[in-house]
This record gives sequence, C-alpha cells and structure tokens, in this order.
Amino acid sequence: MQAYYQLSRFVLSVLILASAIWLLYMKDYDCEKLLRLPRLQIGIGIGLIFVSLISSIAVLLRSRFPVPGFFLVMVPLIVMLTMGLALVGANKLESRRLMATPNWFREKVRHNENWENIKSCIYSTGTCDDLVSRSLNLKAFDFSIKKLSSIEDGCCKPPSICQMEYVNATFWTKVEGAVDESQQRYRDCATWQNDQSILCYNCGSCRHGFVRVMESKWRNLGVLLILMGLLLIIAHILLFVMVMWEHYN
Repeated sequence: MQAYYQLSRFVLSVLILASAIWLLYMKDYDCEKLLRLPRLQIGIGIGLIFVSLISSIAVLLRSRFPVPGFFLVMVPLIVMLTMGLALVGANKLESRRLMATPNWFREKVRHNENWENIKSCIYSTGTCDDLVSRSLNLKAFDFSIKKLSSIEDGCCKPPSICQMEYVNATFWTKVEGAVDESQQRYRDCATWQNDQSILCYNCGSCRHGFVRVMESKWRNLGVLLILMGLLLIIAHILLFVMVMWEHYN
C-alpha cells in the first residue's frame, strides 16, 4: 500500500512540475499583456512549483510530525483549489477584483478606456486582414460555414442577425429594411462599417469575442488547478489516514 501511494504521489508531483513548466513557457495570447495576465500566469506556475515542494516536505514529515505536515500541505492545496474554482466561474467564488475570472474579463472590456487599447491591439495583430487573405475565393455560402475564431466572428464581420449581404470577409452591404437598427439588439448593425480600420471593433460582439477567447484559456487553467488540487488533497488525506492508522496500531 505504501509503495502504491509513493508511486501515485510521484506521478502527481511530476504532473504538477510539468504543468508549472508549461505555464512558465506557454505563449501569451494576442493583447493579453494589456491586462497584465502574463504576470498572473507566471505567478501560478511558480505557485505550482511551491505546492510540489510543500507536498514533498509533508511526505518527509509524515512519520515524525503527521498532523503539522498534513495541515502544512492542506493550506496551499485549498488555495489552489479555490483559485481553480474562481477561474472557471464556479458559484460566487469569482469576483470583479480577482484577475482572470469571467466577471473580471467582462468588467475590463466594459470600460471604454480599456477597450480602446484592446481594440487597437486587435487591429494591429492583423487578424481581420488574415481572415480576408484566407477567404478570397470563398462564396457567400462557403464563408457562412467557415469556422471562425471568436475574435474573427465578433470583430471582422457584422453579426448574423444583421442579415447583410456578403461581398468578402470584411465587406458587407446592408439590405434596406432588413432590420430595425434603432432597436437595442441590432445596435451592432448600425455600428458596423466597411472601413478596414473600423469594421466591428466598436461592436458589443467584438468585446464578447475577446472575452470568450480569454475565458477559454483561463477556464482550462482553472480546470487544471481543480483536478490537481483534488487529486493531491485526496492523496494526502489517504497518507494521513494510513500514518495515523499505523501509529495507533
């Protein structure tokens, strides 16, 4: 039983260290630096290394100091689990003040000052120009079934509800009377312009597209933290039970 546990804990420690190294060297998404998220990414990577070290120390202390060792490792593991739950937007653990949570992303793009910087960054990456070059020979139907990224779909073309006629990926003509642009739900239709420097960068759909891209990455990281946290908590609880069982028997 002890040998099986030691092997399991070793595998988990290797996975944590691998995840930490992956985080430290993972490429940042376009415009992510504007939100200072790379710093958080590095911080979480260093935190995972710290958790791995604390986990190893707790195992070394299991015979002489089982209770202090158990509580020593449980504190960072619970913090790790809580952080993961916040990143995936679980219940009320997310906050507008806690970085990289869904509410935090939505709050950031809601402020026009932040959005001006973000949309300028999106424009400078040439995302929409790249979409045009990849769609030059596509007809309207072919383009309609083409898989687009959230930013391409939200920033480079008008929303589908606008019912505009396709000319190319970033040039669309309005159909007279197709929608009532005075209504709130069609506000982006009035915002859209065929000017390549404007397009739908001022649309709500562009903001939502950027948020979806960011949420996807950080939600995946949150899931990783939750899984690692739960597995290590279970492993250390089992170790604590085994040590106490041997001690009192």
